[in-house]
Amino acid sequence: MPKIRTSRTKKAPEGFEEIEPILEDYGKKMRDAENESHEGKRKSESLWPIMRISHARSRYIYELYYKREAISKDEWRGPSRSLLGLIAKWKKTGYEKLCCLRCIQTRDMNYQGSTCICRVPKAQVRAGTVVECVHCGCRGCSSDS
Repeated sequence: MPKIRTSRTKKAPEGFEEIEPILEDYGKKMRDAENESHEGKRKSESLWPIMRISHARSRYIYELYYKREAISKDEWRGPSRSLLGLIAKWKKTGYEKLCCLRCIQTRDMNYQGSTCICRVPKAQVRAGTVVECVHCGCRGCSSDS
């Protein structure tokens, strides 16, 4: 269903038509993930597909703006305004592969002052240990991995 434009809505910047079909595709995938059955899954597991699609969408916009320089600032700020914190972290060294902001917050972890298990480099994880983030289902987003 197309978005309704009123007198208050801002017009899309020039060049937005090129990336709009891909963003709409991510929107469709997101709706499908939201409507997917949650039977037999833990509460956090039901959110993992949504987190993955959100990550892929914001990563796509980040790659277009910072790596390829294919879009302008106005074009990427509109669709990804809610993900500015994550995109800002990707610009810093050590956070290039960060999956979500919740994985670096220390307050939600088992041990005081630590980060998520997915942030531990694979070389430091014991052999045979299954690394899977409880928050987003990530299997390793450390820059060393």
